[in-house]
Amino acid sequence: MKSVLTSVLLLLLLLAAASASLIPSAEARATPPAETRSRFAALDEVRLLANGLLQLGQSLREFVHKTRGQMNDIFQKINIFDRSFYQLSVLASEIREEEEELKKTTLILQANNEEVKSLSLAINSKVEDILEERSRLQSKVGGLEEQLSSLSQGLVTSQQLAEIGTLREVIHSQENSITELLRAVREQSNQINDQRLQINSLEQKITGNSVVQETVKTPEAPTLTPYEVTDFRNDLPSDCSDLFGRGRRVSGVYALKPTNLSGPFMAFCDMSKDGGETVIQRRMDGTVNFDQTWQKYEDGFGDFQGEFWLGLKKMHALVAHGNSILRIEVEDWKLGKHFVEYNLHLGGAESHYKIHLKQPIGDLPDAMTNQTGMMFSTKDQDNDSLPDASCAASYTGGWWFNACGDANLNGRYVHVRPKSRGPERRSEIQWRPSRRAAFSLRSTQISVRPSSATNTFSSSGQTGTSSL
Repeated sequence: MKSVLTSVLLLLLLLAAASASLIPSAEARATPPAETRSRFAALDEVRLLANGLLQLGQSLREFVHKTRGQMNDIFQKINIFDRSFYQLSVLASEIREEEEELKKTTLILQANNEEVKSLSLAINSKVEDILEERSRLQSKVGGLEEQLSSLSQGLVTSQQLAEIGTLREVIHSQENSITELLRAVREQSNQINDQRLQINSLEQKITGNSVVQETVKTPEAPTLTPYEVTDFRNDLPSDCSDLFGRGRRVSGVYALKPTNLSGPFMAFCDMSKDGGETVIQRRMDGTVNFDQTWQKYEDGFGDFQGEFWLGLKKMHALVAHGNSILRIEVEDWKLGKHFVEYNLHLGGAESHYKIHLKQPIGDLPDAMTNQTGMMFSTKDQDNDSLPDASCAASYTGGWWFNACGDANLNGRYVHVRPKSRGPERRSEIQWRPSRRAAFSLRSTQISVRPSSATNTFSSSGQTGTSSL
């Protein structure tokens, strides 16, 4: 730009010098007319040159304005680039933080895996000792049977009969212990497999440069473990709270028989709190597909050592006395844990298991108000309030849908914190308090227990106001 201005100034100086040399003096004006005409012709040429220089100056002025505008555009693009670079650096920091959290979780899971392996080895050692003891006892029983055969013609003494009875009781006790230990070994093996799956999943997320939403594709949900008669006692507990009252303090799978149900069934009891709770639903890793039919949701499905749904029939039998508490526990993707409890009344099969909830208490914001008084719906039995749509078919999973709103703890499981929007995100496990953003959840647990207070439920299904 400076070189162009310098060239213009030099041209103007040359023009001035040429004009000065061509202007006629007083003596020149007295010369003959022919010479005057030649000077006038030179002045015309100077005027043409001046007009050309003026046009050149105008063009240079326009060029300067255009160049200035282009420079402003370049500065704006540089500012936009700076902002984009800052946003990318913030996003990169968040990704690094998430990777650090995943690494910490992987270390914890690896430690748990080693602990489970050592426990499994100890159990296997105990099983081998018991099997050896069983072999010794069987050899003793064989010797006694030989003595019995030799004394078949004579009388057996009372001492020998007592010894035989004692050995039979010991063998029966040992067989029961072996059965329990083998069951514990299977449970430990399942836990080890679950830990390995979680570790592999976390390692895949850490090695990737970006977090990609992954939908879990699972086969049809397995059937829950049925009740098997191991003894003939008629005093089975009615629920996990009853079992807690009898002195049991270890969480696990137990046989229950509510008073209004004809036969017993197996259920998972959570004994970690002040009183036993019967677990109705648990989600933790997406290994079980919860998009099931009405029959499956009535009977129950899944695996008591992982994810499962106990069944609407059993849930109704557990709370049919009318004074029950429904407890919902959730964990988000930042490992934050929350809970909410409701006074619960659940209708039977004739009402499609209509649910009534009120008086929510807990640190989890209420998201069930819009669903109290609703019937249960599945993809093959639509009982929601929308006449031309099926929430269970659109959102996946069975639930007490109203107008496809607010909460669905039986939705599709995803392995990472979701980033998507639209229909796919609405079908995930979520908890959506009114007028607030939805919580996308990592794990959930629904359980019931008897209520110490007397609560009367109206048919309107209105809920109380949350204390949050």
